[in-house]
Amino acid sequence: MRAVMVANPKGGAGKTTLATNLSGYFANQGKKTTLCDLDRQQSALRWMAFREPALPPVTGYFAGNQIVLNLPKEADWVVVDAPAGLQGYKLTDYLRVVDKVVVPLVPSVFDMAATEDFLNSIRSEMRGSRGKVGIVAMRVDPRTKAAGMLEEFLKHFDIPIVAYLRNTQNYVNVAAGGQTVFDPPRAKHRRDVEQWAPLLEWLGG
Repeated sequence: MRAVMVANPKGGAGKTTLATNLSGYFANQGKKTTLCDLDRQQSALRWMAFREPALPPVTGYFAGNQIVLNLPKEADWVVVDAPAGLQGYKLTDYLRVVDKVVVPLVPSVFDMAATEDFLNSIRSEMRGSRGKVGIVAMRVDPRTKAAGMLEEFLKHFDIPIVAYLRNTQNYVNVAAGGQTVFDPPRAKHRRDVEQWAPLLEWLGG
């Protein structure tokens, strides 16, 4: 079993979008995939409720009431959708049980400021585990000033940007049907799927 946690202390950063689409990718690869929803809003589980049985299956459960995070060993991949405001001993516990941490980050001064303490905490906790944490720049083109601002901000943390995902309604549209950009028909989302390639390679998926 391998586990990846999607985490950002600020709401609206794109955690559930990343978590559900990662789950869809692994499921479409024929992997036994479990989506662990830690957020009290349970947005990821709501997405699962709309997923049609004919699509590659993703199992899931709400684990927000667990004192210590226990992940299902029978899955090939577990995707953990972390709650907003994750910090302290719970953050330490979660970091201990996952293989990779993906932090979605929108390149705005508000989002970067809200994430600064969290990134410092992760960097401190992951000292000696270089390569376990990666940033996904959400809703941004890498050629823009906003992307440059984000890259400059992240120099202080020594955490790499592993992918840039563009601003598109495709993610909203597929989510409404419990789907992902990796579900058929794939040709419709070719451009988006291509943007995921660096992240998926980094995860080793």
